[in-house]
Amino acid sequence: MQTTFTSSRILLPVRPWFIALSLIVALLLNMLPTAWWPGVPDWVALVLCFWSVREFRRVGMGWAFVLGLAMDVADASLMGQHALAYVLLAYGASALSRRVLWFPLLQQALQILPLLCLVPLIQAGARLLAGGDFPGVGFFLWPLVAAALWAPLTLVLLLPQHQPVEHDANRPI
Repeated sequence: MQTTFTSSRILLPVRPWFIALSLIVALLLNMLPTAWWPGVPDWVALVLCFWSVREFRRVGMGWAFVLGLAMDVADASLMGQHALAYVLLAYGASALSRRVLWFPLLQQALQILPLLCLVPLIQAGARLLAGGDFPGVGFFLWPLVAAALWAPLTLVLLLPQHQPVEHDANRPI
């Protein structure tokens, strides 16, 4: 018997303030001192990828560019390094969103992994082209951790959409 994380429930529409709040929380998590540890995911990239897949009409390259500039300023890194990587991530995620959503959550994580792997490659490439140092192998580990967190993140970020507006005992959905 195969078990999947699919649900037959109809989701409520996502509220725009919840999307903004989740992206702000991800930005704050990236500003913690633990964000530099090897294997700690880039929370902005992960949450941005999630919303670009789920709500590609609301969260796209504009959000990615603004969040990328905010991360460039927060990290005091090469200006545009995060912005370029996040814009390409949002573009790829929105382009593949219809395909990715057909899969169960664990297979979605495998579909998202190459997109997440592009982010540190683009950032390291921009850093090296500008004359910076190689960030080290630990810099490239976080996409694996982020892909492993895809299923729990999906369940957490979709939780407000599962709540019924009003409970009706006669309606099973």
